[in-house]
Amino acid sequence: MSIPKISIIIPVYNHTKELVKCLESIKNQTSKDYEVIVVDDGSDELIQKLERVDLLIRQENKGAPSARNRGFKESIGRYVIFCDADVVMKPDMLAKMSKTLDENPDVSYVYSSFKFGWKKFKLWEFDADKLKEMPYIHTTSLIRREHFTGFDESLKRLQDWDLWLSMLEKGNVGKWINEMLFTVKTGGTMSSWVPSFLIKFRFSDKSKSYQKAILTIKKKHIL
Repeated sequence: MSIPKISIIIPVYNHTKELVKCLESIKNQTSKDYEVIVVDDGSDELIQKLERVDLLIRQENKGAPSARNRGFKESIGRYVIFCDADVVMKPDMLAKMSKTLDENPDVSYVYSSFKFGWKKFKLWEFDADKLKEMPYIHTTSLIRREHFTGFDESLKRLQDWDLWLSMLEKGNVGKWINEMLFTVKTGGTMSSWVPSFLIKFRFSDKSKSYQKAILTIKKKHIL
């Protein structure tokens, strides 16, 4: 059995319709050297075996961090990307991200600009000081397997920010691709998983909860 270059890990909870669109965007990738692992995190309706999925894992509902970590343990790719069910990739996304990692051996992961619904997030070059100040790198970034530190399953929000900070503490940095390589669809349970750092922009009534989550991460990383 050949080892795929990229492991695509998709946690899903009651989002079958969105998952089908996500898988279609993966099927349309120009780069085909990947495996797809779907982790059904205790969906109310059992997700059946899907086309274009190499491994379907079912577990009790434990939340996104647990589902992502479980998928990683079962994966074998040299690079890994966590792609939630409401993400739709542009056809050249995997090719451009993997090429960037190939050409930059000193970089641990690559991230891109993206769209969240109608909103564009153009982002900027990697900045360690700015990362310590605020979360700006999306979960859907391509990571070198050996540098992935795992998601903190005790956190309810900002697990992505925590991941990048944990990697930074080990000297692992990222690189930005100045293109919008994917879109996050809004309106479902999965969208509340993915862009947790966007809460302050979209849901003012959750600002207190957001600020509490910020303080939790800053306390953990002594920021």
